[in-house]
Amino acid sequence: MTSETVARAVVPVRYARWDGVGRGFTVVPATTPQTPGPGEVLARIDLATVCGSDLHSARGDRPSPVPGVLGHEQVGTVLAVGPDAPRCVDGSAVAAGARIVWSVAASCGRCDRCRRGLTQKCRHLRKYGHEPLDDAEPLTGGFATHCIVLPGTAIVAVPDAVPDVVAAPASCATATVAAVLGAAGDLDGARVLVTGAGMLGVTAVAMAAQAGAHVIAADPGPARRERALRFGAAEVTADATEHGPVDVAVELSGAPAAVRTCLGALDVGGTAVLAGSVSPGEEVPLDPERLVRGLHSVVGVHNYRPADLRTAVDFLAAHHDRHPFAELVGGRFGLDALDDAFAAAHTGDAPRQGVVPSL
Repeated sequence: MTSETVARAVVPVRYARWDGVGRGFTVVPATTPQTPGPGEVLARIDLATVCGSDLHSARGDRPSPVPGVLGHEQVGTVLAVGPDAPRCVDGSAVAAGARIVWSVAASCGRCDRCRRGLTQKCRHLRKYGHEPLDDAEPLTGGFATHCIVLPGTAIVAVPDAVPDVVAAPASCATATVAAVLGAAGDLDGARVLVTGAGMLGVTAVAMAAQAGAHVIAADPGPARRERALRFGAAEVTADATEHGPVDVAVELSGAPAAVRTCLGALDVGGTAVLAGSVSPGEEVPLDPERLVRGLHSVVGVHNYRPADLRTAVDFLAAHHDRHPFAELVGGRFGLDALDDAFAAAHTGDAPRQGVVPSL
C-alpha cells in the first residue's frame, strides 16, 4: 500500500443530524479520514448521554445551530492521532487504544481570555454539540459513531474500572460540578445547601460530602430526596428555607426560585455559586445591604477549566462504587432510536439516557 493510498484511507461513520425543533433526528452515513489533522484525535464514541442542555436545544429553549449534531457527554476510544498529537491534562500522551473523555469545548489558547486562564470563555471557542453542521466535517457532537477531537480540547484518560455510564457524564455534569465546588472554596466542615437533586445536584452532594461538608439537599420530589441521601446528603428537605443559614449554597437548575433561596440562605461570610442560569429567564432581586453586611460572595460558573475535568474523572474513579452513579443513566439507545432516547429523558426516572452509537 502506497503512502498516497494511506493518506486517502477513510473510516465509515454515522452521525445523527438534528433538523430543528419538532423535526427530530436523521442518521446520516459518511466517512472521515483515517489519519486526523494536526493536533486532532479520531475517537470512536462508545457511549454518550442525553444532557439537559441537549433537551433544551431540542425544545427550542436555547439557541442552537440547525442542522447540527447534538451531544457533548461521551466516553470513547482513541483510534488515531494526527501530527503534533495532543497530551492529556496530566501531561501523558494521547495514544491509539486509550479510553478518554474530552471537554465540552475547544479553546484557541492564544486570545486574551485564554491567556488569563479563562479558556472556557475563549474568544474563538468551539463547543461540541453546539456547532453548525458542516457536511464535509460533521463529527462535532456526541451523537455519532465517531468524533474529531479538536486541538485545544482538554482530554483525560479514563481508568478501565470506571464503567462507560459513569464516565460519559464527566464531560459535562461532573466537570461542571467540580468547577462549581472549586469556586466555593474549602468545604471541610461547611454547611452546604444544594438546590435540586437531579444529575448535577446529586453529583454535587457526593463531591461536597466527600470533601467533608454537611450537605443539605433540597428538592420537592420524594424520590429525588431519597436519591440524595444515597449520594451522601446529611439532610434532605422539600423546603430549603426551613434549614437555617449555610456557608455555601449551590444552584444548578437555573430556576429563579432556587436562585432566590440560595441568596437568602447564606450565613455571614457565605458564598452562593450559581451555575444553572444559562438561558434568559426571570430576573432575581438582590439586596445589596444584606450582601454587604453579610460579607457574602456570589460567584457565577459557566463551563469549566481543563483541571476540572481531571478532578471529575479522579473523583469518579475513586468513589463511583461508593454511590450509585451507574444508576443515573438509564436506557441503551442506538442512533436510530435517538428520538426515543430524548422522549425517555423527559419521562424516565434516570437523569440521563444512554446512547450507544454501535447499536
